[in-house]
Amino acid sequence: MRPKPRSGSAPASRQVLQRLESELDRTRAAVASLRRLLRPGPAPLDVELRAVPATTVAALADDVEHDHVLAWYSGAIAELDAAIDEPTGVPGGLYDNALFESGRGHVLVYRPTADPPRSARGHPVTLPAVELAVTTHVGEHDDIDVTYGELGAWVVANALAVAGPVRESYVVGPRDTPDPAAWRTEIGWPVFHMAPR
Repeated sequence: MRPKPRSGSAPASRQVLQRLESELDRTRAAVASLRRLLRPGPAPLDVELRAVPATTVAALADDVEHDHVLAWYSGAIAELDAAIDEPTGVPGGLYDNALFESGRGHVLVYRPTADPPRSARGHPVTLPAVELAVTTHVGEHDDIDVTYGELGAWVVANALAVAGPVRESYVVGPRDTPDPAAWRTEIGWPVFHMAPR
């Protein structure tokens, strides 16, 4: 005779199932990243050198732990969206190198708009003119670190990196479509372009 299940076992089973599904998703993402790193003949990276003029934007900024960046970004961009009537471009972010190197760094999220408002935390910011080596990460952000690595290698081989935060532009993202295959994130690495000799 089988013992009767104890009360509360169904919710506990659901929690175990959710935990296992979450671990499986993380494992799949790790395998996808490893496949990209280990493939014998990676496609050449499509990089554009782009001069970006100084631009005044509506922005929120803070020092953020690396593990909390996504949650902080979601709240910040929602606050900017609520404060801006007519954005004039896609949202973006500036990420300090320290965020990736030491796990905590300065993050600035922005929306271009003709008349940046002041809010409780938001304010107008003028982003300085910069020259960037830009590539596009396609799809989910789970393996965006691979694209960062490929772009970093390209910068070392073709240009001289300069101090300054990396810029991301969210051309198409989760706010635009639930289909991760359609997501497009431009990554801009600050460079001083060296003219060919």
